[in-house]
Amino acid sequence: MIKKLSTFKHSTSTKYCFNASFKDLTELVDTNNAIFITDKNIYTFHKKKLDQYNTIVLQSAGEKLKTQNVVDELIKALITKKADKTTYLVGIGGGTITDLVGYIAATYMRGIPFGFIPTTLLAMVDASVGGKNGINIDQYKNIIGTTYQPNFVLYDYSFLATLPHSEWINGFAEIIKHACIKNATMFQFLTEHNISFFQKNKKQLAALIKENVLLKLKIVQQDEREKKERLLLNFGHTIGHAIERIYKISHGQAIAIGITIDCILAEKYFNFTQAQKIISLLQQYELPTQFKYNKKEIVDSLKMDKKKMQENIQYILLKKIGIGYIKNIAITDLVKWL
Repeated sequence: MIKKLSTFKHSTSTKYCFNASFKDLTELVDTNNAIFITDKNIYTFHKKKLDQYNTIVLQSAGEKLKTQNVVDELIKALITKKADKTTYLVGIGGGTITDLVGYIAATYMRGIPFGFIPTTLLAMVDASVGGKNGINIDQYKNIIGTTYQPNFVLYDYSFLATLPHSEWINGFAEIIKHACIKNATMFQFLTEHNISFFQKNKKQLAALIKENVLLKLKIVQQDEREKKERLLLNFGHTIGHAIERIYKISHGQAIAIGITIDCILAEKYFNFTQAQKIISLLQQYELPTQFKYNKKEIVDSLKMDKKKMQENIQYILLKKIGIGYIKNIAITDLVKWL
């Protein structure tokens, strides 16, 4: 039975089920009228759970799946399975699966119900929350997508037992980002621990995940369509996304590098004084803070960033740890500073 359930209203109502179990899914959806979508990595570890349901298994995993070709293949599979407006999609996996399933649910027959069972730390604290989903075109990340809220997100922390260490590192990049923009107390708590602590202390991990989900949900409820407040969640992502797509590194690594660059820019040009504290925390959680990149490639990517508005870009900086703000920066200035 689901014991900890929170319902949040934005354009629709979403049930967030914390400390739940995979078997609780039957309380949320008619599994006889549901189609599950996952990738080969999740299926390998959880074949017994998934074989009892109508499941589509993608024979690959990771960011390379976020293409229109894969979307088309999945939609053809839904048509073959005679999915209609009442069919539930259930995405089980990390950020790639949540992005794909959310995008397909929003567009198939102009919208069908869906939910997530996130299986990575990154997906639990970020990708499954807030209704943003999309796919990539060439080096442009998430340039096609929708804002379409899930009907539920079910948190079964037992999925983290098979999570590779590299994916724990990825997840903490987004947790540190949240602390930087909105929660100095969380930032301080993180400085007192490390990844190993949270891997060993399940209650503390569950509390940290919930705290991050609620932090992001509060922002989303205020600004679902990313007109102002929600832009803060892009801290570290402007240059980070460009690096991720061009150099094919993991999302968490790219965002850590993006955060580092943002902090150094803020220190040099906007009187920010806490850059080293943030860089040290990223290193404490095994995230990279140095990277050699080609300036021209990054600049070319920034010219198609979703936050670009004519000749300016809505850039996220910090007044101090725990307080982020939005500043319109001329792209020509950003190019000069880089």
